[in-house]
Amino acid sequence: MDNQSPWTATRPRIYLAGPDVFRPDAREHFIRLTAACDAAGLAALLPADGNEEQTTEVPEKRIYEANMRRLRGADGVVANLACFRGMEPDSGTVFEVGAAIALGIPVVAYGVPGGSYADRARVALSCEVDANGVLRESGTGIAVEDFGQQLNLMLACSIHIEPTPEAALRKMAEVLAGISRR
Repeated sequence: MDNQSPWTATRPRIYLAGPDVFRPDAREHFIRLTAACDAAGLAALLPADGNEEQTTEVPEKRIYEANMRRLRGADGVVANLACFRGMEPDSGTVFEVGAAIALGIPVVAYGVPGGSYADRARVALSCEVDANGVLRESGTGIAVEDFGQQLNLMLACSIHIEPTPEAALRKMAEVLAGISRR
């Protein structure tokens, strides 16, 4: 068996995770992302939206299975972790990021608001610092993670964060190039 890089014959496959399938302009958005993948020397793997193969399975199960197959077949994941319906990224996208990390697939995210998660929580929720210096929600007393990271530490410590989809794709190309040189 030779030690040739798996990417010498084909471009690395990048699963594009995010709630973008819900956008009213999803088709046009994915056309732009696919072109950005091409420009970065990558091949786009688009998430399933339920309109692919028709089976007797319920649509949500079909979408889940299709996305997991695509994720397992990816060389990398570029994820839109913008806030979705609140202060946090889309839960389905966060699941895909966690699955990718567990599978050893590198992840680069974009769309993450600037500043720290704790700063955003202070703006959105009534918070106060307790006697021990812990930031807590005023009404519940629940601690607000305050490590200065843009996202929860489990995300922030396991991924790269870039400001735009294009920057994320360029970073992914760099990450994969580094892996293939090992």
